[in-house]
Amino acid sequence: MKRKNILCLLLSFFVSFNLIAAKPKLDRVEPMFWWAGMHNPHLQLMVHGQDIALTQVSINYPGVEIKGVTQLDSKNYIFIDLNISKDAKAGVFDILFKQKNKVIAKYAYELRSREAGSAMREGFNTKDALYLIMPDRFANGNTFNDNIKVMRENLNRENSLGRHGGDIAGIVKNLDYIIDQGYTAIWLNPVIENDMPANSYHGYAVTDFYQIDRHYGSNEDYRTFAKDAKDKNIKLIMDMIFNHCGALHWWMKDLPSNDWINNMPEGVDMAKIEYTDEAMNKMDKSAFTITTHRKTVIQDPHVAKGDQDHMVDGWFVPSMPDLNQKNPYVARYLIQNSIWWIEYAHLAGIRMDTYPYPDKNMMAQWNKEVLEAYPNFTIVGEEMFFDPSIVSYWEGNEANKDGYIPYTPSMMDFPLQGALCQGFTEEEGWENGLMRIYLTLAKDFLYSNPYNLVTFPDNHDLSRYYSVLNKDLDLWKMGIATVLTTRGIPQIFYGTETLMEGFAHDGHGKMRADFPGGWSGDKVNAFTGEGLNKDQKDAQKYIRTLLKWRKGSKAITEGKLIHFIPENGIYLYSRYTDSERVVVILNKNEEAKDVDPLRYEQVLKGFTKGHSVLDNKEVDVTTPIHIDGKSVIILELH
Repeated sequence: MKRKNILCLLLSFFVSFNLIAAKPKLDRVEPMFWWAGMHNPHLQLMVHGQDIALTQVSINYPGVEIKGVTQLDSKNYIFIDLNISKDAKAGVFDILFKQKNKVIAKYAYELRSREAGSAMREGFNTKDALYLIMPDRFANGNTFNDNIKVMRENLNRENSLGRHGGDIAGIVKNLDYIIDQGYTAIWLNPVIENDMPANSYHGYAVTDFYQIDRHYGSNEDYRTFAKDAKDKNIKLIMDMIFNHCGALHWWMKDLPSNDWINNMPEGVDMAKIEYTDEAMNKMDKSAFTITTHRKTVIQDPHVAKGDQDHMVDGWFVPSMPDLNQKNPYVARYLIQNSIWWIEYAHLAGIRMDTYPYPDKNMMAQWNKEVLEAYPNFTIVGEEMFFDPSIVSYWEGNEANKDGYIPYTPSMMDFPLQGALCQGFTEEEGWENGLMRIYLTLAKDFLYSNPYNLVTFPDNHDLSRYYSVLNKDLDLWKMGIATVLTTRGIPQIFYGTETLMEGFAHDGHGKMRADFPGGWSGDKVNAFTGEGLNKDQKDAQKYIRTLLKWRKGSKAITEGKLIHFIPENGIYLYSRYTDSERVVVILNKNEEAKDVDPLRYEQVLKGFTKGHSVLDNKEVDVTTPIHIDGKSVIILELH
């Protein structure tokens, strides 16, 4: 018995000695700062540092109260729940970390003042036209950030999947070009830090959610860019990813909890994997649970639970661990991170990547919280599926049949994009050709508000539209005109205006090529027009003409849509308000056609003339309307 007591005393001594000997360190607090007067008084801080959970936390600041401190599985993290009252003033206060009443670390936490009108900022809407830019491939405005010593991948323009040097400074330098083209909003592919050793240029493997990638600039560079753009009436849309992070995210070395990541493979050291294309292709992926990408399991009323879990909780690829949004601390971290960027960078919108892959209930909660804080804000989700019945599940404030309410204001209109590709490349038929566009729009009853959908001919994941149409400029013009005049919010991918080429099945390198003129020494400069061929200049002017006209057309930016069943390669639709009416006529035939106005009396009745937007001519709409082969006419009726 004495021996047992002695062992207990020794064990107690060693435990006590270790607690005393431990020297907790403070590495980071996220969010790093916050704002007074936010809609939600609850703020959860994630604190990381060696043995930080062995400390006691205190704050002494009027209006700021600690509601709880939680340790999960790692003693190197604590989560501090604060209540920030509406009376709390902007200022700085110390968060004290103590052991035995001795302060061993402190963090000066700042509550900033919100800018006037911050909560009521206007999101992007049907009056806007979005320009999608892959920052690494648009323009290199600051060569000093091409190579960052502390980052794993640096400049290699010879590699189509390498870093090419585009940055925020390059976008700022060419902001006037974007404005002159007629765009009112910019959507950047992710600019958040991607410190991966290969293929980091695309931005979808985040390694620090609160840091702008240093190859692009600093947080302050991004914020200044957003302000400058706003001053020039250009809105900024941030690309975010809730589904996954990069395999070398800083927290992967020491996860806050065992369930922070879904299906974390046992016995795999993520830091020792070689993340090159060649190595990833050769590696044994059997330890990883890779998603099935069978996205219909979300809506399927007969789904097997295992199939649904495998899709939602599976990893995209071994370099992108799947975040567990069902963990309330993961969820709170992501929600607060998005609100932090909205407030910090004056955002007008968020484009959310891989929308159906995260936990759907968390996504609905995120939408609700963001829109409660910013009622006029816009969120658009990416569901890369070409069936409106699947995409519409994620849009709007109405309950689906399973009771799920998504609260998402907008979705990317992949069904219409698919129809625009097939509709202009295949033969006309009962459900083919232009009928595909008609039938897709005819399913708009599935959406709460189809006018909020983002329409587009191509993007960073899809083959270039000009290539899809076999480099037929006439068909390209018809498709572009449709995107810019039909219902929805149009988006154009950088380089589409200069007929950039590339197929997705050939790899992403070519379709995400450098924008000509963005690099010193480029022989072709699309910003000035130097070196562009005749067709490229024509295409650039075509989009510019339509975008600038679109801004002043209430029929297009605010109006409703009426369309007629396509017949004999002719598709006519109208956009209208009580005071304005525009008619768009597409002729896909090789030969010219005369369009009988009686067939379209519903939209032409009461009008005698139409002003042709593209050639500035007057057209009589009481007699057969002549339209050239493979062309489009846009008429402002009067």
